[in-house]
Amino acid sequence: MQRIERISDLREAVKILREGGKQVGLVPTMGALHEGHLSLVNTAKSNCDIVLVSTFVNPTQFNDPHDYETYPRTPKEDAELLRSAGVDILFAPSEEEVYPEPDTRQFDLGNVGAVMEGPRRPGHFNGVCQIVSKLFDFVEPDLAFFGEKDFQQIAVIRRMLEITGQNVKIFPCPIVREADGLAKSSRNLLLKPEWRAIAPTIHKVMIESLTWKGILSPQATRNKVIEMLNATEYLRVEYYDIVDGRTLKSISTWAESKEPVGCITVYCGDIRLIDNIHY
Repeated sequence: MQRIERISDLREAVKILREGGKQVGLVPTMGALHEGHLSLVNTAKSNCDIVLVSTFVNPTQFNDPHDYETYPRTPKEDAELLRSAGVDILFAPSEEEVYPEPDTRQFDLGNVGAVMEGPRRPGHFNGVCQIVSKLFDFVEPDLAFFGEKDFQQIAVIRRMLEITGQNVKIFPCPIVREADGLAKSSRNLLLKPEWRAIAPTIHKVMIESLTWKGILSPQATRNKVIEMLNATEYLRVEYYDIVDGRTLKSISTWAESKEPVGCITVYCGDIRLIDNIHY
C-alpha cells in the first residue's frame, strides 16, 4: 500500500495504476476507521481494480469548531487496517495541501440540502461538497463508495454531481451495525458506558416501527418513534422524519413514495447519533 500526502504524487500514482483501463474506486473517509469503513473497502475491492481510501478530517464541514477539534483521529491504526485490507493507496493529506487557500464555492443543493441535517448544521453539506468534489478532481475515480448511514449525504453528493458535471458513479453501501444493532460510527467511541448501553434502543424502536406501516400514517409513526425514544433515559430525539428516498421530501401518506426512508438524529447523552431505516 502506498501512503501519499501530496496531490501531485496522488495523481501520478493513480495514473500509473490505472494503465490498461483499470477501474479506480474511491472510499472517502475522515479516518477513525471501523468495520463499517472496511465493508466499503471490501465492496470497492469487489467492484474495482484499484482501491483508494482518503482519511482527511475536513474542517469545512464542521459548523462547530469543538466538534472538529474533538473528532477522533487514529492515523496509525487507520493505516494498519487499510494495509491489512489490501488497499492500494491511502491518501492522508494535510489541511494546507487540500486547502492552500480558502474554498469559497457555494453549492445550490436545493431541497436535499435544506431539510433534516441542513438547517441544524449550517454549512455542513456545502463543506462536504467542497471536499468530495476536490477528491473527485484529484483522483478521477470511476466509482465512489459511501455508507447509507449518511443517507442524506448521498443525496447531497448526487446533487453535487449534477452541478459539477463530474463523471463519477455513486455506489451506496448498506449500514454496518454492531451485534446489538447500533450503527457503527466513529462517534460511538465517545459514548460513556451507560450511554453506549442504551444506544441500541434507537435501532430497536425503528425496527418496531416497521410493523406500524399498515396501521399508522407516516406522521403518526414519526410521533410514536419520537415519544418512545424520548421516554428512554439518556436519549433525546433531535428529529425524526419519514421522507422519499430520492427527493428527501416529507411524506404524509405511504403511497406518496416508492422508497420511504425514516431518518433520525438522537442525542445519546452528549453524543449526536444518526441512523435511518427503509420502510
